[in-house]
Formats: sequence, C-alpha cells, structure tokens
Amino acid sequence: MTVREILKMGDPRLLRVAEPVAEFDTPAMKELIADMFDTMHAANGAGLAAPQIGVNLQLVIFGFKQNARYPDAPQVPETVLINPILTPLSDEMEEGFEGCLSVPGLRGSVPRYVKLRYEGVDEHQQPIKRDVDGFHARVVQHEVDHLLGKLYPMRIKDFSKFGFTEVMFPDLDPNDDD
Repeated sequence: MTVREILKMGDPRLLRVAEPVAEFDTPAMKELIADMFDTMHAANGAGLAAPQIGVNLQLVIFGFKQNARYPDAPQVPETVLINPILTPLSDEMEEGFEGCLSVPGLRGSVPRYVKLRYEGVDEHQQPIKRDVDGFHARVVQHEVDHLLGKLYPMRIKDFSKFGFTEVMFPDLDPNDDD
C-alpha cells in the first residue's frame, strides 16, 4: 500500500464538506482504506480523515494501542467509520489539547463533548453504533470535524492555549510532527 501526502492547513480542500460514500467493498475503497492506515501509522496519528489526503468522502479511520503523540491516552480500537453521525449524550463539554496531522507542530485546547454516540457503517457496510467517552469521544469528534471542513483551531476558544508543541509540551518526542 501507499503512504499518501497529508494536506496542510491552508489547503482549500480541507475546508470542503465531504460527500457521502455511496460505493462500498470495491477495490478502490479497500485500497483507499489501506493507504489511510499506512499514512496514519507512518505519521504516528490517532486518526485520519479522507479529506486530509485530498479525498472528499465521509470516511474516517482512527484507533491505536499506544500513541507517542498522546502518551497518556487510553487505547482506542482501530475503526473504519463511513458516513458518520454523532449524537452528544450529554451537554457536558471538556477542554483538552489536540494536535492534527494537517496542522503539524502545533497544539491547542479544544472544547469537546465528553460523551457521545457515533453511528455509521464500516468498509463492508456493516452498521457501527458505539457510545463512547473521554479521549475516544474526542478523537471521533476531531476526525468527523474534517468531514465538515473544520480544523481544530476553528474550535479554540482561548488562544493563550494554542502554540507550538515543542514549546508547550517539551517532554513529547521531538521526532513527532505534532
């Protein structure tokens, strides 16, 4: 498979609203998903949305057992989520620092719902419905934002909590992009 180029903030393709996936279980879809996992793993990402590699489809992947960019985060199951719908399960929000492969070298504190349900289908068009909280919920919200043409800096409320990773988090691995 292939590691694809990840688009960076400023590329107008990251601001589009993604189109729903209509064709499943095709060779092209299988190749796209494999490339997305290769790309995410090569970049030490927690997730990746198809728009980040220039593909305007409602497709996100996420999950890891351990992640150098988020060393204290609990593991999140590897998931392919297509045509997602997010439903907050409470009004409770929590601030937390996020990075993004499309915004390398920076981190910012972003408010997100603490608990939510995500629904959609996997690559075989099998239904997915999970109630999640904490970091898992944050990752899903971050990735699905990409399908809406939103990058995490657009959600930051307090820009005193936005800056270069190497300055704000000097103990993180300097070899990680963000």
